[in-house]
Amino acid sequence: MGLSVLSGSELDELRSLLSTISEENAIRLMKRYNKIMRWVIADFPKFTAHKYPDKVGLIYYDGNVERKYTYLQLDSLSNRVANFLIESGLKDYDRVALHSMNSDYFVFTMFGAYKAKGVLVPINYMLIGKDVLYQLTDSESRFYFIEDRFYPQMKDVISNVKLNKVVVIGGNERNENLVSFEEILRSYSDREPDKVLNIWDPVTIMYTSGTESLPKGVIHTNQSLIAEYVSTIIGGRYEPRDTVIHALPLYHCAQKDVFLVPYIWLGATNVVLPKADLTLMMEAIERYRANSVFAPPTVWVGILNHPDFRKYDLSSLEKIYYGASIMPVEILNRLRKEFPNAKFFNYYGQTELAPAHTILLPEDHERKPGSAGRELLNMMTELMDDNGNIIRQPHVRGEIVGRGPHTMLGYLKNPEKTAEAFAYGWFHSGDVGEYDEDLYIYVVDRKKDMIKTGGENVSSREVEEVLYKHPAVKEVAVIGLPDPKWIEKVTAVVVLREGYQPSEELKRDIIEFAKANLAHFKAPKEVIFVDSLPKSPSGKILKRELREMFRSRGEMKKAM
Repeated sequence: MGLSVLSGSELDELRSLLSTISEENAIRLMKRYNKIMRWVIADFPKFTAHKYPDKVGLIYYDGNVERKYTYLQLDSLSNRVANFLIESGLKDYDRVALHSMNSDYFVFTMFGAYKAKGVLVPINYMLIGKDVLYQLTDSESRFYFIEDRFYPQMKDVISNVKLNKVVVIGGNERNENLVSFEEILRSYSDREPDKVLNIWDPVTIMYTSGTESLPKGVIHTNQSLIAEYVSTIIGGRYEPRDTVIHALPLYHCAQKDVFLVPYIWLGATNVVLPKADLTLMMEAIERYRANSVFAPPTVWVGILNHPDFRKYDLSSLEKIYYGASIMPVEILNRLRKEFPNAKFFNYYGQTELAPAHTILLPEDHERKPGSAGRELLNMMTELMDDNGNIIRQPHVRGEIVGRGPHTMLGYLKNPEKTAEAFAYGWFHSGDVGEYDEDLYIYVVDRKKDMIKTGGENVSSREVEEVLYKHPAVKEVAVIGLPDPKWIEKVTAVVVLREGYQPSEELKRDIIEFAKANLAHFKAPKEVIFVDSLPKSPSGKILKRELREMFRSRGEMKKAM
C-alpha cells in the first residue's frame, strides 16, 4: 500500500532493486531514499528539536556570561555553519579543524561540520604550535576554526598550512584572510543542507593523547559513534530529564562522545563550561541543580580536596561518572561517603572504541570495587595472551581486547599501526587486565606502565593504590626509572596534602608504609615530591613526561 505513491517507472525500479539483495542495490536504495531512512549524527539536533522545540538544550556558562539555546535554535545555528562550509568550497570528507575551549560555538561547529559532510578534527587546545601543525598537516585540514585567544600564537602555523578558510571565534582581529564566526551566524542560511549522508561516512578524526608516543589520528564513522551512543545511553541510564555538566574538554572523545552528543540526541539540558575549573564546576552544579557529572579521577580528587568543597550545595547530584584513568579505591570510597545519594558509574575504554568499552554499574560498586565492570551493549571483551589465545580463567593476566561496532575505521595514514591494533581479529587496548570469578574486568596497568625491576614485574597501579592510603599523599604516579642495579627502580612521584612538607623523613615513612603493605620488591626505592603532576586536559597523568623529566636521575647514577 505504501508503494502506491511512486510512479509506475519508479515502482518498477524499486521492485527490480528489491528482487536481488546485494550491497550495490542496498547502497542505491539508501542514496535514493536518503532523507527518509538515513541514520546519522548530523540529524540529531533536528530530531531532538522536532520532539522538544522550545526546551533549553544547551547552556554556555563561564561564571560571568550565560547563553541559552532551545533545541530549535541549536539546529538552526548548526545549519548556518554547515551552509558556510558548503558555500566556502567544502567537499565531501574535507577535514574541519576546531581549535577551541568548550563553548556553544564549539557545539555549533561540530554539528555544522557533520551536516556539511565534513570530517571534524578537534584540536587539543593545550598543544603548542608545532604539535598543532602536526595535526593540521597530518589530517590535511582545509578549514580551521580557532578561538581568538589562541590565534596570535598560531599565526605562523597557519601560514604553513594550505587552508581554504580560517574562522576566528570571538575577538576583534579582522582581515581579508579571516572569517568572523559571528558573521557566519548572522549571514548564512539556517536551512538544512541538501547533502546525501550515510551511516558509514567518516565524521571525525580524534587524535590520541600521545601519553606514550606520537598522537595517531583515529577515524570514526557515524556507525561507530552511534553504536557507542546507544550503548552509553542504556548503560549509563541517561534520561531526557537530566541536567548535565560538560566541563572536560570537548576536543576529547570522553566528554564529547560519551556524554554531550548522546545527551543532545536524548533531549537533556546540557550545561557547557569552558574548562574543568573546580570552583566553576561546583558553582554550576549548584546554579543549575545538575544531576549528572563526568570527571576523571584527578578532577574528583581536586574537588574532594578543594578548600571551598563544603561551601557549595552539590546535593542535586544523582549520577556521578568517572573514567579516562584508573580510580583509586580509596578515592572512590571518599566520594561515596560524600555523595551517599548518588549512583556511581565507571566507564572504561579507548579513543579507538569511540571511546566506551565497559561499564561498572552502581549496583556493582559495593561488591566489585576497582573493577571496570562488563562490556557495554554493543561490545565484546576478552583477555588475550601474546600469542593471540583467549584467556578466560580468573586472576590470569592478559591484554584487554574488544570487538564490536564501536570500533574505529583505522588510524589515518598508518596501515601498519592499524594492522597491529587489529591483530588476531580484535582491537588491542594496550591495557593489562584480569577477570574475577564472575568475569568482571579489572584493569591492572598499561602494558608500557609495567615496571620490570630486578627481574620482577611490578604493576604501577598496585603500588599507587597502597600509597593513596598514606595520610600525606594527595596524588601519586608510580613510574620506572633507569637504575644500574635494578635496571628499573620503582619510583613514586608524590603531591602532598596541605599541612605536609617535603622531607627525607617523610620519604622514608612513605617507603616503609609501602613495604608494610606490599612485597618489598614492589615498594618504591625512591620518592620524589612535586607541586603537581603533568596531565592531559582529559585528566590522564602523563607518565611519559614524568619519565623524561626524571630520567637523568637514573642515568647520572648509572654513569657514576
